[in-house]
Amino acid sequence: MKNASKLSSGVLKQVASIALALIIFFGQGLTVEARSTASYLDLATGISNILSPVAPLGLDAKATEVIVAENAESSSAASSSEDTSEKEESTLVMANVSTAMNVREEPKEDSIKVGVLYKDCGGKILDRKDGWTKIQSGDLIGWAKDEYLLFDEEAEALAQDVGKQIVTSNNSALNVRAEASSDAEVLGVLTENAFVDLIEDNGDGWVTVDYNDETGYVQADYVTTSFKIDQGETIAAIKIREAAEKKASLTKNRGAVAADADEVKLLAALIQCEAGNQPYEGKVAVGAVVLNRVKSGAYPNSIYGVIYASGQFTPALNGTVARVYNSGKISDSNIQAAQAAINGETTVGSALHFRRANGREGIIIGAHVFW
Repeated sequence: MKNASKLSSGVLKQVASIALALIIFFGQGLTVEARSTASYLDLATGISNILSPVAPLGLDAKATEVIVAENAESSSAASSSEDTSEKEESTLVMANVSTAMNVREEPKEDSIKVGVLYKDCGGKILDRKDGWTKIQSGDLIGWAKDEYLLFDEEAEALAQDVGKQIVTSNNSALNVRAEASSDAEVLGVLTENAFVDLIEDNGDGWVTVDYNDETGYVQADYVTTSFKIDQGETIAAIKIREAAEKKASLTKNRGAVAADADEVKLLAALIQCEAGNQPYEGKVAVGAVVLNRVKSGAYPNSIYGVIYASGQFTPALNGTVARVYNSGKISDSNIQAAQAAINGETTVGSALHFRRANGREGIIIGAHVFW
């Protein structure tokens, strides 16, 4: 009986131990499972905020969003693979002409011309229709014929060939230094939005640039690097540019002529008689006409000879110029204009004639027309 009692007691102890162990085991398992579930739900909820902010995931582990969450890494890899295999369509377009091509308001030949795209110029594709492409190139927006354009790989190849990397200053005053050091000599200063050609990004906080044909260095933190290709011109921009070019040609120095004090005074007297009440620009113009004639070969080769040539300047022929010359009452502005013309300055280019403006085509300055 004692042995049976001991056996029973031992068995009970073993059973109790096993039961206790099972309780601990399942308790731990439940604890682990509970933590795992909470962590998973937290992850799923976070993903739902990104994938589906309107419809929360709930508790269904087989919900589409949860499956996405579980396979996020593999899905991301697949997506990346698809992006690599399916290259995004290029929006770059380049002109394929020897000189220039017209850009029009509508995709048809007789539409209004809105600008010009020159050789090696490029832009962005906005639309395509019936053999025409709507482009944006700088301020120019309009339609160009496809037969004069390059697209995709051909456009990219040309852009890489003719384009260039530029460095733009983001600072109001950025020093350009002779070496990649803040202690180096300063070659010059780039104001905000001023740009220069990039030579190399050194990768050490400095960028090498072409500064007025010298190799310079600027701090990388204060610049933006971008790729630049030439752009087209609108009709309005062309007109402004041509007007500026014409003005520049009209004011280009034509070379000085040797003259003594008496010739300066004589020319100033003529200017006072012909344009004494005109703006200074008009006074220089009258003097320039005289000097242009001196240089032309079709007129006498001296200031005196041109002024007193038969049938030319009425104030000279009727004695008015002589009276002004002898009086000495010549204004400083007329003397200054005479000296400027003798020095080669002009506001009318190579014009040889002038008269009171009366509808004749030419360069109008004040009350006179020059041609």
